[in-house]
Amino acid sequence: MLGAGSWGTALALLLDNKGNNVRLWSNEPCVIEDIQANRQNSKYLPGHRFSDAATVVDTIAEAVIGAEAIVMAVPSGGVREVSAALADIINETQLFVSAAKGLESNTGLRMSQVLSETLPNIARQCVTLSGPNFAVEVARQVPTATVVASLDEERAIQAQDMLACHYLRVYRSLDVAGVELCGALKNVLAIGAGICDGLGFGDNTKAAFVTRGIAEIMRLGEALGAQPKTFMGLAGIGDIMLTCSSRLSRNLRVGVAIGSGMTTEQAVADVKQTAEGVHTCKAAYALATSLGIYAPITEQLYEILFNGKSPMEAVKDLMLREPKPE
Repeated sequence: MLGAGSWGTALALLLDNKGNNVRLWSNEPCVIEDIQANRQNSKYLPGHRFSDAATVVDTIAEAVIGAEAIVMAVPSGGVREVSAALADIINETQLFVSAAKGLESNTGLRMSQVLSETLPNIARQCVTLSGPNFAVEVARQVPTATVVASLDEERAIQAQDMLACHYLRVYRSLDVAGVELCGALKNVLAIGAGICDGLGFGDNTKAAFVTRGIAEIMRLGEALGAQPKTFMGLAGIGDIMLTCSSRLSRNLRVGVAIGSGMTTEQAVADVKQTAEGVHTCKAAYALATSLGIYAPITEQLYEILFNGKSPMEAVKDLMLREPKPE
C-alpha cells in the first residue's frame, strides 16, 4: 500500500482485515512511528487498529519488492513522482491498483495517462478504483460499494476479488476514462455545492446545481472518450451524491468556507487535508476550453477559485445566461 493518508489507511485496514500480509508505505515519519508503536494512524484515521501482521515502511522499494499486488493511494499531484519511483522495481506479474482521484493540474491528464508515461510496460493492465467511498466509513466497516476499471478485464477481476468483503461490494468496468473522469470531476462539483451551502441557499439550489453539473461533466467526459452510462453509476452519480451532500467531504467543506467569505487559500488551509477539486478545476477548465466544450459551471468555479471572483457575482452570471432548452 503506497500512501498512508486516510484513504490509503482505510484500504490497508481492509486488506489487513482480510488476512493479507500488508506493507504500508508512508513519507511521514510521525505516521510511521504511530503505526509501529500504537498500531493505528492517529493523524488520519484514529481508533482503527492494524493487526500485528501489518507493517509500515519508509521506502517505496521495501513496500513493493516481492508484493503480489500494489495499491497506490496518494494525492493526484504525487502520482507522477511516486509511480516514477516504481519504474525499475515493479514487474508485469504484480497487480497494480490506482486509488487516486483527480486530474494532473499542469497537464490535465487522468491518472492512468500519467501511469502510461511513468510505467509504460504495465500501464494497460493497471486498475482504477473509484466510487462513493469515504475512508472513515470504510474503516468503520459500513456497507459500501465501489467500482474497479481496467482495459484488462482479468486484472479488474483480480482487483475485485482482492478488495471485496462483507462490507465492500466491488463492481467492475472497462471504461477507465469514464471512471477516472467521474472520480475527478465530482470533486469540482462538490466545491460548487459547498459554495451554495456557504451562501445560505436552499435545497432547490443544490438540486439544480448538481443536476446541471452532471450534464456539464458528461459533455466533457464524452469529449474525452468516456461512456455516458458510467456517469450514472457508482463512480458518477453515486460519488456525486456523496461528495455534494456530506460534511465529511473535504471539497464540500472547501466550498462552504469560500461561500462563507474565505479565500481559496484560507479555505484549503482550514480543511487541512488535500481537496482534489481545487487543482482538478483548473485542469478541467483548461480541457473544456481547449476542446470547445460548453462548461459554464466549471468556468465560474475557476473564476472564483483562481481569480477571486465573488461567489454571488458568479451565481448571477450563471442565472442570467441566455435561456436555452434543457
